[in-house]
Amino acid sequence: MLSVSNLSLRYGKRVLFDEVNLKFTPGNCYGVIGANGAGKSTFLKILSGEIDPSTGQVSITPGERMSVLSQNHFEFDHMPVLQTVMMGNKKLWAIMEEKDAIYAKTDFTDADGARAGELENLFAEMDGWNAESNAANLLSGLGVKEQLHAKLMIDLSGKEKVRVLLAQALFGNPEILLLDEPTNDLDVETISWLENFLADYESTVLVVSHDRHFLDSVCTHICDIDFSRIQLFAGNYSFWYESSQLALRQRSDQNKKVEDKRKELQDFIERFSANASKSRQATSRKKLLEKLVLDDIKPSTRKYPGIIFKPERDCGDQILRVENLSKNGPEGIPYFSDITFTLSKGDKVAILSREHIAITTFMDILNGDTLADSGEIEWGSTITRSYLPNENSKFFNADMNLIDWLRQFSKDKDETYIRGFLGKMLFSGEEVFKMSNVLSGGEKVRCMLSRMMLFNANCLLMDEPTNHLDLESITAMNNGMKDWKHIALFSSHDHEFMQTVANRIIEITPSGIIDKRMTYDEYLVDEKVKAMRERYYPVVELTK
Repeated sequence: MLSVSNLSLRYGKRVLFDEVNLKFTPGNCYGVIGANGAGKSTFLKILSGEIDPSTGQVSITPGERMSVLSQNHFEFDHMPVLQTVMMGNKKLWAIMEEKDAIYAKTDFTDADGARAGELENLFAEMDGWNAESNAANLLSGLGVKEQLHAKLMIDLSGKEKVRVLLAQALFGNPEILLLDEPTNDLDVETISWLENFLADYESTVLVVSHDRHFLDSVCTHICDIDFSRIQLFAGNYSFWYESSQLALRQRSDQNKKVEDKRKELQDFIERFSANASKSRQATSRKKLLEKLVLDDIKPSTRKYPGIIFKPERDCGDQILRVENLSKNGPEGIPYFSDITFTLSKGDKVAILSREHIAITTFMDILNGDTLADSGEIEWGSTITRSYLPNENSKFFNADMNLIDWLRQFSKDKDETYIRGFLGKMLFSGEEVFKMSNVLSGGEKVRCMLSRMMLFNANCLLMDEPTNHLDLESITAMNNGMKDWKHIALFSSHDHEFMQTVANRIIEITPSGIIDKRMTYDEYLVDEKVKAMRERYYPVVELTK
């Protein structure tokens, strides 16, 4: 078991945590959430011992092992991949190193023999003889090909390193597992593998993630960092979000009778309890939900942007025609070829590809920023486009404040009008005088969304719109796109966003197109789609 008592952390006058007392028990997965800067990653660093708290202490049951997902992608550059994974169990790795050092001696003594015997017993007790095969199985489950297992870490790509470090954290089934953004740079198959792994995991897990689908799939509890406190809630992220919104509505409705409020709460809990009964963590979650009372749920202090797209005119019947579109990358390797489709009214299309550079190139071509090698694109005469590119740095080179930055894209130059769009994206007061060339990644995306809303377009092109955004902005973006009734083509690594927004899936491949009118979840399990992917991709390696 992992517990914290009277934990506080202060930086000068700023208080991140104040007198926090929590217990984290085996068999549960705790999703750590909070606004940007609330201290999510800092809290994990305190638990791991990397940062000392101002007051209080962290306690671990004696004999239990904690494992942490490494954020330093270069730490093991000169180690072989398989050994890097086994180093995740530090005690076992130390035994292996000492044992090998003894056997390498030329002057082997009786004392060495006795020590070697002790080490061999410890090695066997820790299942050391299966260490390599267990490490290899973890790597394969995470999509790291067998031919990479003997390579040095320095020879791997960034995405491959992330998977190896994740395997390192999982290796040896630690009693306590701390994961900070574990789904970054993972594809949907690998994320699904990790979700299943953690759902069956019997130890204690704490995870920080911006992936709502992942949090919903694996979490039995939510640790909400707010009010300089950390409060535990039973249930997954969706339950926490809906309950906090319910509490906010109830607090604002002062005239509503207490009994009516309790009835609304009970109906809400029963609905989520029914959903929980279908999950692997059902029993404990359902019991905890049934114990909730109105006072357990408090409104959050978080602010959600207002992402509302309003088209100036409706689309006509002719939207977009794409005919035999092809584009090659460096050295003539095709990004995609023979792409042919037309759009209809109300299409909200998720664009997929194994290589994201293919999607970015495709989006740039649709927006007229890049030329295709061959093929035709014809937009309807009634269509007006607004584009959110994946790379936005070229928009933020000028030395100007946010009002002037947004004003350059607007027909209406009135400052109050401009401030309205910035305010929707949480730039208010003195924040509107920030210089545009010193913004963070998330602030730049919010500025670009303000720019999109200014255009009043009826067709939205968005390449990874949820990148760099916090959970509040992602949720607001998701809600805004669910309400959007016009044309959208977008890509995203956010599963929930894809599932709840898209009504059509188009996958562009080096050899053709897969085009299906269905939801994202349906697409992932459709047998005909799987067969087409095997035919269209030169090599298909999907890990289950």
